[in-house]
Amino acid sequence: MNLAELKKQVYDCNLELVRRGLVIYTWGNVSAIDRGNGLVVIKPKGIEYNLLTADDMAVTDLDGNLVEGSLLPSVDLDIHLELYKKFPNAGGIAHTHSTWATAWAQAGVDIPVMGTTHADHFYGPIPCVRQLSREEVEHDYERNLGRVIVERFEAIDPVSMCAVLAPGHGPFTWGSSPEEAVEHSVILEELARMAKLSADINGGKAPVLPEYMAEKHYMRKFGPEAYFYQKR
Repeated sequence: MNLAELKKQVYDCNLELVRRGLVIYTWGNVSAIDRGNGLVVIKPKGIEYNLLTADDMAVTDLDGNLVEGSLLPSVDLDIHLELYKKFPNAGGIAHTHSTWATAWAQAGVDIPVMGTTHADHFYGPIPCVRQLSREEVEHDYERNLGRVIVERFEAIDPVSMCAVLAPGHGPFTWGSSPEEAVEHSVILEELARMAKLSADINGGKAPVLPEYMAEKHYMRKFGPEAYFYQKR
């Protein structure tokens, strides 16, 4: 895929967040990486989605230097860069302030595995990372947030858990492509809504799916002996 095609892909994925009702105004961004050429394409900062074109997508190197485009990249670029550097299987990253996932992030709580819908897509609770220190916020804030996410994933596989909550902030998702990153954002938002409603019905408590059932549902789709999908 050439750079023009990658910019169009990122543009389309950013608009998909709007179509799915996950962002309003300028609340969110999608990026993609061209690892062969060491380039990242991301939505420019402060521009509403209805005003964007594919040519507006900002292109940077892995150090955040603008390589192509007249508009500055998203203010969250450094977060994306930290994740790309540490998650080698990530081909795209999405960030939103979607209502339900952001509510869990603002509460600073992991989203527990309460049902098989969750277990079908994410291997374990959706983690909410630690709060940043004052120093981390005041000095190199975005890069430090990326580092804190990476820190939490030292014991978590970023392939089987493609989502995270930044406390008081919102969700980030990733995937092998920007389309997959957006898909994970859509799924995460629905899971967050289901989890909150389920806890409310149960008097505010979060009933957890038995571990053996969660394991079965994830592994039947993604495990070494997966049988969920049609074989071709």
